[in-house]
Amino acid sequence: MSAPSYSLFCMGNPLLDMQVRNGEQLLEKYGLKANDAILADEKQSEIYDELVKEHQVTYVAGGAAQNAARGAAYILPPGSVVYTGAVGDDELAEQLKAANKREGLDQVYQVKKGEKTGACAVVITGHHRSLVTTLRVAEKFEKSHLSSPEVAPLVENAKFFYIEGYFLTHGVESALELSSKASAAGKTFVMNLSAPFIAQFFGEQLNQILPHTDIIIGNEAEAEAWATAHNYASTTDLASIAKQIALLPKSNPARPRVVVFTHGAQSTVLVSADRPDEARVFDVDVLADDKIVDTNGAGDAFAGGFVGALVAGKDLEGAVLAGHALARQCVQQVGPQYPWPKVDIL
Repeated sequence: MSAPSYSLFCMGNPLLDMQVRNGEQLLEKYGLKANDAILADEKQSEIYDELVKEHQVTYVAGGAAQNAARGAAYILPPGSVVYTGAVGDDELAEQLKAANKREGLDQVYQVKKGEKTGACAVVITGHHRSLVTTLRVAEKFEKSHLSSPEVAPLVENAKFFYIEGYFLTHGVESALELSSKASAAGKTFVMNLSAPFIAQFFGEQLNQILPHTDIIIGNEAEAEAWATAHNYASTTDLASIAKQIALLPKSNPARPRVVVFTHGAQSTVLVSADRPDEARVFDVDVLADDKIVDTNGAGDAFAGGFVGALVAGKDLEGAVLAGHALARQCVQQVGPQYPWPKVDIL
């Protein structure tokens, strides 16, 4: 029997989101910012127990790349997308599998017995979300899993690859393996910057993957963090930051690098290295305030829609529009989820 063939292969930290609303006091107590993403340190270590004891928690499948992978799977035919990352053999992992199944995402997790699946505290205040992650077993993913009999053929057959910046906090070897292979084979490798702290503190890891990266996706805060870390003249002009990143050296120069920056309900900017001075700006079809349930996962939904559309053969403009359309659906749900019955995005 031949191995299944998925067009899109995604890799990241599988996490179960523990989501609570009206979390103003939690922000204060644990030193959190309203629209940020961090890894939990000593100061935040108690938050997970507190959420379960003191709050009404909504459990939602999370992990940035897994959210995007579910988004791409949502808009593509069944059997198009597969995802990998490390989980434990616990109830959290079972909840993740059930959520993936609902959206049509297949997974080839590296399952580590006796370990705990990662979790993310999602503290909602108004239309903002603060993410506090404990990676647990997610950061024990091993590069050898990519060459295992189950996974190697899937990597071989995929045409598109997607990883989250968060994965670079521990998995740079695996990311390098995947990105360099993709680049050498002329396939499309997509990386999401994921959070400001990645550009601030993991620049060395980013720089290892960047030459093999065809498409970079980020939001305005991540663009700003990148520009600040690299001492760019402007740290707020998204088109200028996108241009500078697009023109950085590339191992496969035949495919011009594309940089896409979203900016919430404001417009999305796209710059391609073959036309670096022609930034394309796409307006967002803004939802009425009372229709927005929750912005957690909106950026991942954009990425899933964008990459899914490329896999489906759309051009860059079509991909941005699909990203906007899927993000629009996502913010009307609780957490990084998509509406059921399915809405046609493409």
